[in-house]
Parts: sequence; structure tokens; C-alpha cells
Amino acid sequence: MDDQQFRQLLNHFQYSWSGYRKVRKGVKKRINRHMHQLGCRNMDAYLAKLDQSHKTRQECELLMTVSISRFFRDRKFWHTLEKKLLPELLEFRTGKVKVWSAGCACGDEVYSFKIVWEGLKKSYDNLPKLEVLATDINPVYLERARAGVYSAGSLKEVKKELISKYFHRQRSKNQYAIKTALAKDVVFKIHYLLLDPPGSNFDVIFLRNNVLTYYEDRLKKNALGNVLESLAPSGLLVIGSHETLPYERHDLVRVAPHPFVFRKRDL
Repeated sequence: MDDQQFRQLLNHFQYSWSGYRKVRKGVKKRINRHMHQLGCRNMDAYLAKLDQSHKTRQECELLMTVSISRFFRDRKFWHTLEKKLLPELLEFRTGKVKVWSAGCACGDEVYSFKIVWEGLKKSYDNLPKLEVLATDINPVYLERARAGVYSAGSLKEVKKELISKYFHRQRSKNQYAIKTALAKDVVFKIHYLLLDPPGSNFDVIFLRNNVLTYYEDRLKKNALGNVLESLAPSGLLVIGSHETLPYERHDLVRVAPHPFVFRKRDL
């Protein structure tokens, strides 16, 4: 499959060439295998198959998903979250705190948040009840997230004392499994970001390195609108450090020092 054919596929789904450009090699391999299984010799035949079968289209969409993450990606942000943003949130949140990781992939981000939350217990006698919803379109990624087993490379930003505290070293020296405490209060669920949000009044929403990277503008706007419907007043939206919003939102204010963190205006 050459790049022109791959662009045909991206256009069919309204996905972004700029988002897929650097990761297209692996995606192409998966799509080539799928085309071979379906007996499609060219992209036109493949696209026709996708239009004829909802199941086949779903299979293709899952093959197009990309999971590139690690614990505490953008380390400075996580420091700000622990030292500034969450303490500010806890000043006026008396009930439970609700967090949504939208497009959670294999769970690195979810468990990073849980480590930060657990660390707050040193400073707070009674933290509010926490509810974390982690969603993704890809059931394979969700199963990996539930299993909570990660390579040493994924944990390279995690301090050694935190690895000892929150992970079990596997027989394979290069793999670590989360301890039970990190899985507490986390629910994993399949969800497509172009559909209605899976909840409401979330205090923090992570929308990092997924739809704003891989979708074209119309789909970005639709997905972002759905997500923001469920963000509570004064809640935080966190996108990828290299991502931008597809249009200006007057109900969102950037939160210094990170240009990819926004607070929803309490109108």
C-alpha cells in the first residue's frame, strides 16, 4: 500500500494525514493483512467492502487505532497537577471527584493519575471519594489496561520508590504489574468519542493524543463538543502537549504554565 492509497482510506474515515504520517507504517501493515483476509486486491475494493458491512468497517476502525503512551508523559504537567491543580480543585470540591480518561489506550495515563492521587493522601486526612472512568474504542487496549502489565520502558518516567510501592516485578525483568490499590475506583468501558458522553460533571477530563491528533477538523469539533458537555463548571480539560483545539472556545481558559490545559468557565 502506497501513501496515496493510504490517504484514500484516511479520507474515507475523515482521519488526518498529519496525525497518521509518523505512525502510518504499523497501521499500513495491519490494514494490508485485513485486505488480504477479505480478498481485496486494491483500495477501491477494500473501501467498497467497508461500505457494505458495518462489522468490517468496525474491524478496520479498530486496526486504525494507535496506542503510543507511557507513564507520566509530559512529566512537568504531572508535577503541576499534583502540586497546584488538584489542591485547587480540592479547595471547593466537597463531594466526590470524577475523572474521565477519554481514549485511555492501555491505561498508562489512568494509573499515572492514580499514583498522583494516592500521593495526595500524605497531605490530606480525608480525600473525597474518587471515581475514574477510562474509555476507549479498542477492546484489546482495554483488556491490557485492566491487566495492568507494563514494560520497563513504559515506566521510565516513574521514580524507583514509586515503582516499588505500586508495582509487582514480573518474572520477566522487563515487565511490571500494577498492585491492587491502583485499580481501585477505576472503571474501564468501551466508548466512541463521537457518541454521547458516558457521564456528566467530570472534574478532570484527559483527551490526550487521540481525536485531536487523528481526526479531521469536522470530527474533532464533534468529538470535542461531546466531551465538553460532560465537563463540570471549573473542571479541567487536558489535551496532548502538541495538540491544539480545532476552534476557539469562549468557555475555556488556558491554565498556566501549560498551554494544553484548560479550565471551563463557571458561567
